[in-house]
Amino acid sequence: MSNRPEYVSEAEMNRQEDARERIAALPNRPETFHIVTYGCQMNAHDSEKLAGMLLQMGMTETDDRTHADLVLFNTCCIRDNAERRALGNVIWLKQLKKEYPKLMIGVCGCMVQQPGMAERILKQYPFVDLAFGTHNLHTLPTLLYTLLTQNKRVVSVSAQENLIAEGLPAHRLAEYKAYITIMYGCNNYCSYCIVPYVRGRERSRRMADILNEAESLLKGGAQEIMLLGQNVNSYGNGTDESFPELLRALDRLGVPRIRFMTSHPKDLSDELINVMATGSHICNHLHLPVQSGNNEILAAMNRRYTRESYLDRVAAIRKSIPNIGLTTDLIVGFPRETDAQFEDSVSLVETVGYDAAFTFIYSPRKGTRAADLPGQIPADVAGERIGRLIETVDVGTAAVHQMMIGQSENVLVESLSKRDGRQVSGKGTRGITITFEGSEKDIGRIIPVTITSSAANTLRAVRK
Repeated sequence: MSNRPEYVSEAEMNRQEDARERIAALPNRPETFHIVTYGCQMNAHDSEKLAGMLLQMGMTETDDRTHADLVLFNTCCIRDNAERRALGNVIWLKQLKKEYPKLMIGVCGCMVQQPGMAERILKQYPFVDLAFGTHNLHTLPTLLYTLLTQNKRVVSVSAQENLIAEGLPAHRLAEYKAYITIMYGCNNYCSYCIVPYVRGRERSRRMADILNEAESLLKGGAQEIMLLGQNVNSYGNGTDESFPELLRALDRLGVPRIRFMTSHPKDLSDELINVMATGSHICNHLHLPVQSGNNEILAAMNRRYTRESYLDRVAAIRKSIPNIGLTTDLIVGFPRETDAQFEDSVSLVETVGYDAAFTFIYSPRKGTRAADLPGQIPADVAGERIGRLIETVDVGTAAVHQMMIGQSENVLVESLSKRDGRQVSGKGTRGITITFEGSEKDIGRIIPVTITSSAANTLRAVRK
């Protein structure tokens, strides 16, 4: 079952707003801030909310952390290297703080939500001023006010995982595309994954709140909205609302392009496939993480589907949407994975033919069931396997790109090309990067093109 959400009260939200106003009036408040974000799109959107609150405190965002009065690290702990990178960058600021004592350093997000981590950070890194978790992100104003007025380090990690704070300000990275988090947490407890322990159990936002946010973004010029959740397919579980119903409502609203991630294969229903096939604005792209192509490994991962049922879902969506772009996640080197079991992952990639795949070497995370499993795979074996898997994925990507030559696409232009200032770059509806001739004035516009050629990770095109 989903965790029934509890909405942060109006009185509490007013208290946070009051703290923002008080900080704005303080003579010793930071003038500038910089946020370093690690991890997934949900973290990126959390950072937009953090930035929105800091801007309302009268601060200015700077792109250079060495010139910021406040640096916030919004962390990820899904893999060990993400955690080590975050802590390594925090340590990098130690010397800077010696030279610039006014500098304030904060660490927040998933890594901090782990039991005892916030206290460990404050103990081992005495130059860190502030640490808080994922469940009380909305309390940044009161935490920062305490830090500024009482001149003491602040740590706050809430154990109340079912809270939803509506109405937080967000400083969007771009006006033309936006994230909307539709649900928080996860109920699946895959044996390798730390997310349920740091993000809590599933709880869905009210559909009316989501639609109001989407309508506001649409009026502000948004051309694309990405719906976010650990498992968007289970949105609304335990209520009379559902993810297909939400997609229909957003489609009727007229959002030019609708994307979403991530979808759990076990919850990919025929109804959802039908909505994707019949919707006018839903992009023909589906991120469907498989993780492994072997049934024994899938069972050990607690994924609750089989290779056969996954391929059945792939066949069903390709039957309804022949031009669907499929991407996935894959883990190699899971405990006790044999050569033959790894070969099942290779053969599944060859069978599906993905547009792209995110491939990872298994990383034990303390507190998950898989962390204590025997049969951990040696690093050199896992490294060889992931190299082979990436080669197989690349073959499939090249085939998809070759197939698309001569086809039409609609590209949401995101930037000037780094290699050639006369070229622009953006995503087609399948989520593949496409470059073509253009200028800065094209950024934020959806432009029809014809694909002319392909490169390793991109397509080239001409305007229609």
